[in-house]
Amino acid sequence: MSLFEDTFLTIEKPSEGLFRDKGSKFIAYAYPFKDESYLKDQIADLKALHPKARHYCWAYRLTPDRTIFRVNDDGEPSGTAGRPILNVLLSRDITNVIVIVVRYFGGTLLGVPGLINAYKIATQEALDNAEIVEKTVNDVYRIEFDYVQMNDVMRLIKEENLSILKQQFDNTCFIDVEVRKMQVNQVIGRLDKMEEIRYTYLTTL
Repeated sequence: MSLFEDTFLTIEKPSEGLFRDKGSKFIAYAYPFKDESYLKDQIADLKALHPKARHYCWAYRLTPDRTIFRVNDDGEPSGTAGRPILNVLLSRDITNVIVIVVRYFGGTLLGVPGLINAYKIATQEALDNAEIVEKTVNDVYRIEFDYVQMNDVMRLIKEENLSILKQQFDNTCFIDVEVRKMQVNQVIGRLDKMEEIRYTYLTTL
């Protein structure tokens, strides 16, 4: 992702695809995916759904700059399952996605080219059925202020069209907001001009 690019493509909700070849069945499941700690749960869910399947191969790609990825062939010949799945994610230029392909063995060996083709097409089918959406890369900031400054802060949030994630109004107040990367300098510049208002960077979404 370039310095000035603050959008990325991902999928809105889970989708499925199917490919059959010589009795083998390849069912691809694509999921929105942001946290590697959920990987085991998603594979476990599919193993429960398909207890008689032979393989559960997968690939994922993470983060808006698309730099984190992993593949797993789950017993298929090396490079015939996880890598073809990942290659489809790369060619579609999507991220924060995992695709798990469940394979039922049909009794006939497909060979390396056949396997690569099967995992690729099943993944393509799942993504063809998915809703691809463009999202912005957003930084999260906490704005802290006294109650009397509420109107000024809310005006800034409205004018800059910021999303509020969390808020607390007491004697001292805070609001956590999402600021699109491209807007950060402008929003920070305005906050700097407002007296007695503090802000801290929390994370990037």
